[in-house]
Amino acid sequence: MKIYPAYLCNMTAAKSSIEEIIESEKNNSLQQIGEKIFNSQRINEEEGLLLFEQASLPYIGALANFVRERLHGNKTYFNRNFHIEPTNVCVFSCAFCAYSRLYAHREEGWELSSEQMMHIIKSYDGKPVTEVHIVGGVHPKLNMAFFADLMKQIKTHRPDLHIKGYTAVELDYMFRKAKVSPKEGLSILHEAGLDSLPGGGAEIFHPEIREQICADKVDANGWLNIHKTAHQLGMHSNATMLYGHIEKYWHRIDHMERLRKLQDETHGFNTFIPLKFRNKDNDMRNVPESTVVEDMKLYSVARLYMDNFPHLKAYWPMLGRQNAQLTLSFGVNDLDGTIDDSTKIYSMAGSEEQHPSLTTSQLVSLIKQVNREPVERDTLYHEIKNYKDIDVMELETNALYN
Repeated sequence: MKIYPAYLCNMTAAKSSIEEIIESEKNNSLQQIGEKIFNSQRINEEEGLLLFEQASLPYIGALANFVRERLHGNKTYFNRNFHIEPTNVCVFSCAFCAYSRLYAHREEGWELSSEQMMHIIKSYDGKPVTEVHIVGGVHPKLNMAFFADLMKQIKTHRPDLHIKGYTAVELDYMFRKAKVSPKEGLSILHEAGLDSLPGGGAEIFHPEIREQICADKVDANGWLNIHKTAHQLGMHSNATMLYGHIEKYWHRIDHMERLRKLQDETHGFNTFIPLKFRNKDNDMRNVPESTVVEDMKLYSVARLYMDNFPHLKAYWPMLGRQNAQLTLSFGVNDLDGTIDDSTKIYSMAGSEEQHPSLTTSQLVSLIKQVNREPVERDTLYHEIKNYKDIDVMELETNALYN
């Protein structure tokens, strides 16, 4: 089944049309779920599972688009960011990972010094980036003190640059090695310059799956506790889910329910980011990847189930540009950013984009092509600039001569 962007762009969900769609649904249970969503009522785990198992893609897509437009209208957010991966050497051996190299084979990987990372930071001097995203492997010799010093250097050089850094997996290892609690460790890093946490390392929370794909790293309770602690310290974070491998639909619902419960408690998550499993060069290469239809179904159910998450993000490098455009009609309202990845994390993981970097004009154009409204944001979703009425050619010309 091939899905065309032109078709998706016409899936508008004005109140009158969404009511007609709900009323025309022949499955009474699905119709009742649609009515709950229309009336801003929370759906439960059984209803979320039913959407995965029985709902058609046009039905849940229309519902997800309705919720997306109720929350954000046509706005689609992005930011100007760049990534630094300090190392791909890692003490853990996750079955799905094509990126890391075990410490015993560290000569096959890379390890950046603080001087090398500061050189990357300084290469963006004078450029309108607002965020540096720092994540990598869990290297036993790159400890908490090393990263605290790095962040102090970054903030000294460029105080306004938002540092979003270190997955809960990295942080858990840092804290255990430093013999500090998550609260103590996060307080030290926050004071050193850490502004918010990315959502990586969540994978699938349920131990039945986690034992098979990433048994040796922090478990669900540990991951959730680190994010809860960060929220209590006034830091925001994101949350992810690795989907489309050996998990069942109910594992996805279980994962999203745990996140939704924590969000009810802390209100500290900015966005939920489903991450598509890619089977290139890893120990799960025999597992087929999910289809585009399954991808869109996942994004739709995520938007409907994660009712207390303000934003739903699609990483365009992992999906490819066209499929990322498709998600904008299935609940997604954020495409991450310009990325400008200085290393190889995406291409090594088998992403659709081998050199993931977009100019602002390219990203704006990508969003406008599917009749959405591009809005540049900062990490915490404060709006910086609306590009709705700005000509893409003008942007490219300005970029060329400025």
